[in-house]
Amino acid sequence: MEIIGYLSAIIIGLVMGLIGGGGSILSVPVFVYIFGFDAVTATALSLFVVGMTSLVGSIGFIRQKQVEFKTALLFGIPSIFGVLFSRRLVLPNLPHYIIHRWGITLTKDMFLLLLFSILMVIASSKMIRKNERTGLRQSDRPNYTILVSQGLLVGIVTGLIGAGGGFMIVPALVMLLGLSMKRAVATSLFIIAMNSVLGFLSTMKIVKHDWNFLLTFTALSIVGIFIGISVSKKTDGKKLKPLFGWIVLCMGIFIIIKEIFLKQ
Repeated sequence: MEIIGYLSAIIIGLVMGLIGGGGSILSVPVFVYIFGFDAVTATALSLFVVGMTSLVGSIGFIRQKQVEFKTALLFGIPSIFGVLFSRRLVLPNLPHYIIHRWGITLTKDMFLLLLFSILMVIASSKMIRKNERTGLRQSDRPNYTILVSQGLLVGIVTGLIGAGGGFMIVPALVMLLGLSMKRAVATSLFIIAMNSVLGFLSTMKIVKHDWNFLLTFTALSIVGIFIGISVSKKTDGKKLKPLFGWIVLCMGIFIIIKEIFLKQ
């Protein structure tokens, strides 16, 4: 099983390089169901892997001058506040039992995984569905208010369940600012790197980390993102999103069934 887990690390990086996100959607289930970590630890490990992989991946895009730094800061600074809110205030104060009455037991780990799976289902529907709006016209003015508020929302999600939020960031950058898909992916990776690394640092004193395992997994993921970026130069990421969306949908449904009906 561990071999499958380490191979998954390469796939995680590959997906991130292709579509500018989706790493956490794969990494959290891998950490929980293959390596056996609890949900809180899995989200923390996911933040490190996704953050470092995104950081390395964004360096190439920075050299190509594809990253919109002004946009990254507009989106990223509110996200940072969202991450701190989730990791410092919300997660530490969640009780072990969210619900423990009327014959219903919902633990903290189950709650986080179910929340994560619901997010996966929502994200998959956006990936599968064809969106006719491809960006802003030149005469349209970017909606910075929505951009900042969505940045805050992404930060809260990132901190709470270890999701970098690339599946939310890329559409926002395309729809609200009219960025090309390539620039949106590049800027998304930079934003994810900021959010995820900060989110991980905020948990270092709370969650114990096996650095040998974590660095090995991250290194494989970085190999994957280089492969993904190379492939993305020859392939349209928008064509790959529906396929990835169906995979995410199946994984989300699996987690829901596993946590609700198959939990021992």
